[in-house]
Amino acid sequence: MRVVPAILTENIDDLNRMLDIAKSFTDYAQIDFMDGKFVPSKSVSFDAIDGLKLSLNIEAHLMVQDLNKPLVTLKSIGTKKVIFHFEAAPEPVEVISNIRDLDMEVGLAINPETSIADFEFLVSQVDSFLFLSVNPGYYGSPFIYEVLDEISRFRDRFPSALVGIDGGVSLDNILEIKEKGIDYACVGSRILLQKDPKESYKAFLRIIGGGS
Repeated sequence: MRVVPAILTENIDDLNRMLDIAKSFTDYAQIDFMDGKFVPSKSVSFDAIDGLKLSLNIEAHLMVQDLNKPLVTLKSIGTKKVIFHFEAAPEPVEVISNIRDLDMEVGLAINPETSIADFEFLVSQVDSFLFLSVNPGYYGSPFIYEVLDEISRFRDRFPSALVGIDGGVSLDNILEIKEKGIDYACVGSRILLQKDPKESYKAFLRIIGGGS
C-alpha cells in the first residue's frame, strides 16, 4: 500500500513550499484543485500553476466543474495522471478521451453517496479509482467509514482495479484501510500541515509496514 501526500492550498507560494517538502520524502504526490462551484472551497488556480516546474511525479485531483479547460495546462507542467469526479462529468467518456489525447493517465474520483452501479460502465476505461471518504472540499473533514464497505463491494466485483482512498485518513484508521486491500491512501493535513511532515509520513509507513 502506498501513502500519497495530498496538497491543498490557495497560494502558489505555499504550493511550491509543500512540493519542496514532499520531495524530501516521496517521489509522488497529489495536488487538489477546487473551483468553489463543484465544492464550496477554492484552491490555487490553474492560471497560477502555468509554468510551474515540478520536481516529483504529480497526479491532479480535479474537484471542479469545467474539466476540459485545465488539461493542457496540467500536461504542460508534467502532470502524470488527471483524476476527475464522476459527479462533475455529464459526458465522462469525452473527458477520458481528452485526457488520453494528452497522454496522461486517467483516474475517476467517486463521492461517498455515489453507487457503484452509477459508474461501473467506466471501469475498463480508466486507470484507477479514488473513493472519497469525506464530503470533498476541505482539509480535515471526518472520515466516513461506510465508504470502506463500498470499496469492499467494488473490490469483490473488480478485483484487478487500482483503488485509492482520499479524505480523513489518519494514523488511527490507516491499518483498517490497508486491510481492505486498498492500493493507496491520499493524506493531506495529517502529513503536510504537521510540524514535521517527513516524520508524519514515516509514521504512516511504520503502521502499514512500509518503512521506518
